[in-house]
Amino acid sequence: MFGIHDFGVFIGACVLLNLTPGPDTLYILGRSMAQGRTAGLASVLGIATGTVVHTLAAALGVSALLAASASAFMVIKFAGAAYLIYLGVRMLVTRGSDAVVPTGFSSKGFGKVFRQGLLTNVLNPKVALFFLAFVPQFISADSPSKFAAFLTLGFTFVGTGTVWCLLLVWASAWIGGRLRENQSFGAWLNRGAGALFVFLGFRLAAAK
Repeated sequence: MFGIHDFGVFIGACVLLNLTPGPDTLYILGRSMAQGRTAGLASVLGIATGTVVHTLAAALGVSALLAASASAFMVIKFAGAAYLIYLGVRMLVTRGSDAVVPTGFSSKGFGKVFRQGLLTNVLNPKVALFFLAFVPQFISADSPSKFAAFLTLGFTFVGTGTVWCLLLVWASAWIGGRLRENQSFGAWLNRGAGALFVFLGFRLAAAK
């Protein structure tokens, strides 16, 4: 489909990445615990919208730049593989967990919380870099439509992430308490995601 390969692996990777307590996860937990589930829901929708923006921007940029150059597409993929390996190694060697749930929020109201979640995601350059590194690993260089492939994978990532974040809002008190009481909980999730990044990076580097 559109030159996408290993779609099942991609979905599994999305699930594992969603489970990892990153900045978005901690932000949603903090909003939900400090201001209630409505604020948590607004945060989820804002962050999901921001991820859609990153998906569209990356899909447009990659497809426009690489439409006529399979070799350039491979350069992007290998650069992305190196970035994933770098991230993975950092997550594996970092001791402990920085899973600190924020609680100090001043803005209230569904619209304001939504906009803050949107801006938090859209203005994070690490999200854009991650999309450019992660998604192309599952698109063939000879894909008939890299734009459609990128959108399919991007929206799959958004969909799985949104479902997980809605579960976070619902179970925010339990999950937030778990992260505070057991630092190894977040640390093991980070190491699992780090191992996944390294695997994906070397997997691409070894591909012919």
